[in-house]
Amino acid sequence: MCGIVAQYGPGDPAELEPMLERLVHRGPDDAGTVQVGGHWLGHRRLSIVDVEGGHQPLRLPDSSAQLVGNGEIYNHVTLRRVLAGRQLLTGSDNEVALHLIDRDGPDALARTNGMFAIVFAAEDGRFVAARDPVGIKPLYWARRGATIRFASELHAFDPSWQGVVEPFPPGCYWTPETGVRRFADSVPRVTGPVPGDPLRGARDVLIDAVDRQLMGDVPVGVFLSGGLDSSLVAAIAARHYGRLGETLQTFAVGTIDSPDVAAARRVAEHIGSRHHEIVYDAEQALEALPVVVRTIESFDPALVRSAVPNFFLAREAAQHVKVVLTGEGADELFAGYEYMRDITDPRALHDELQRTIDGLHNLNLQRADRVTMAHSLEARVPFLDLEVIDWAMRLPIELKIPAEGEIEKVLLREAFTGWLPEDLLWRVKSQFGDGSGAREVLSDAVAAGIADDDFEAERHDITPPIRTKEELAYYRVWRRWLPDVDPAKTLTRFATA
Repeated sequence: MCGIVAQYGPGDPAELEPMLERLVHRGPDDAGTVQVGGHWLGHRRLSIVDVEGGHQPLRLPDSSAQLVGNGEIYNHVTLRRVLAGRQLLTGSDNEVALHLIDRDGPDALARTNGMFAIVFAAEDGRFVAARDPVGIKPLYWARRGATIRFASELHAFDPSWQGVVEPFPPGCYWTPETGVRRFADSVPRVTGPVPGDPLRGARDVLIDAVDRQLMGDVPVGVFLSGGLDSSLVAAIAARHYGRLGETLQTFAVGTIDSPDVAAARRVAEHIGSRHHEIVYDAEQALEALPVVVRTIESFDPALVRSAVPNFFLAREAAQHVKVVLTGEGADELFAGYEYMRDITDPRALHDELQRTIDGLHNLNLQRADRVTMAHSLEARVPFLDLEVIDWAMRLPIELKIPAEGEIEKVLLREAFTGWLPEDLLWRVKSQFGDGSGAREVLSDAVAAGIADDDFEAERHDITPPIRTKEELAYYRVWRRWLPDVDPAKTLTRFATA
């Protein structure tokens, strides 16, 4: 996990160094810059794979092409075999992207399974920027005349550039010759149902994804909310480490009486993890709010509420590990949200799941990336592994629709019978911001600071209008931090506040 800055076209490199410096929290271990082919690449490194030898920019042996990347390519070992005959200089997973682009062009990125934002440049004028199919890793870009700048976070851009910044589209690459081209979809376009027993398939595909995403040369932990999704990830990871004679570390957060903390504690006892609990109170939550809003670069109330406990969680986890796995994405794949119960038409439900997956990069994944990287911690999301997405979205949709009175995600629960205590395996879902106590300590207290007249006077400052006093409070912080950013271009907001 890292932070990147790049420039295509003419421009003063002296303006780019400060952009890179604003991303130091994303990569405190190392830094590197290069001018190549008339362009500029910059990198801040959080060392995880090939800690000693993975310095970036990565280069070809003849130095004709170089690359900076943020994220992980989980199938890099397999791709190295595909690249047999080429001289790879490091053990870095990102180096396979450099060679794939150089040898076969940017469409070859479709062979990767990972989370990444990369920029490639060569002395012969070639230039490629690309982002993973789901948009797990962030990338923004802005154009002024013949110059285009790229960066991992909004605030890296100078104020004079912020007004034209937009998210780079997931699953796409850009070259000056082709413009934006899609190389992969968030949901692979594979026809036909999944073969075999769905319960065994669910178990196998998730176990494989967790095992794959435990790669690295540094300790990996799990954010354990006590809900089904993170508990399954933790149970799988604990068995993986147990086979190695090691102990998984898990991390939970909440107010002192939050149900999430109690549930997570019981899961940790069951799987035998070394468990860490972070308890916060209303005063700490309110004090952290301005920092959290600036960190996640969003003012959506649902994101902010979940980001506050996650901010505390990431701060503690970073004292013990460099990487964490999370349960993000399961609800989007297996219809875990309450409102989805009302969608009874199979085609409509499938389309809604597709829509939610496509929108994750500007919502939950943005929050997950920012709160962890604020503390130089990498978050990985096994449920959004491309093989899991492919498998889950080819399931018969009827297996995702709960019967009357039935709990959601029955398939996942039945697939992992025996992996967790029965009452926790079948625990009713709560939104993280609710289960961790964030809603109770934030919403009313924040809204109380906004007068009725002020709300009516300011709510139409943006389109669509601000929906609640709580949202206005967060928007005020966001606007002070990013005064020139256009929220209509850069943000997605949940349907409800």
